[in-house]
Amino acid sequence: MFQGGRRISAHAVCTAIRDDIVSGAFAPGARLTEELLARRYGVSRVPVREALRTLESEGFVTSRRHAGACVAQPSPEEVADLLDIRALMEPLGAARAAQRRTEAHLKVLRGLVRLGQERARRGQLAELRPLCDWFHETLAQASGSPSLAGLLVQLRRKIDWMYALEPAGPASPAAPASRPGPPRAEPAVVRAVESWEGYGALVDAVARGDAERARSLAALHAERSLAEYRLRRPFTAVAPAAAVRDSKQSHNTASARN
Repeated sequence: MFQGGRRISAHAVCTAIRDDIVSGAFAPGARLTEELLARRYGVSRVPVREALRTLESEGFVTSRRHAGACVAQPSPEEVADLLDIRALMEPLGAARAAQRRTEAHLKVLRGLVRLGQERARRGQLAELRPLCDWFHETLAQASGSPSLAGLLVQLRRKIDWMYALEPAGPASPAAPASRPGPPRAEPAVVRAVESWEGYGALVDAVARGDAERARSLAALHAERSLAEYRLRRPFTAVAPAAAVRDSKQSHNTASARN
């Protein structure tokens, strides 16, 4: 349980395992044995066991009969549920932040917005994810509610992980080489620029202490995220029995997974 003379806590082990799950080092369904994890992180099995219990409560790990702890395998419906929950919680956090933020919170938020807007305009999309995470974590902390902030951070971690598991969508058709006029920005760049402009407006509302404006802007951002996810992966509704019979009779072979 010691590494370089320093005690490694179960919290640190939990963070390390969670990061490896989110990064894809441990794939969905992969077994997580205490012995191998203890060896990987240079600790005893005790903090590993505690970490796995925490990760199971967070939804990153599941226990299977005869298999032990495994990386969870979230469904598209679960992602949609979490996005719905985020749409309820983030506006509350933003409204609280407008009422309880400190000057230190505002300084960090404004700095992150400035960096995010610069990176977005330059198309440096790979650099935006950590900035976005830092922005939302700071905004959650500005709510002045440790319980709410903890829930929001945990929620975003899981949503980020589930997004990372999504297969890439079909590539957009290439634009004609002879297209007149200046080149257009990629759709992902346009979305990033719009998102960070929205973050800037949200921080302005928080700075003014305008709780309702902050709430509405956070709700708008969450609604757009949910709409974008549904466009990426539309859900297949459960069909009535009669419709299923009709479908079978017509030999419909369309895939149910979009």
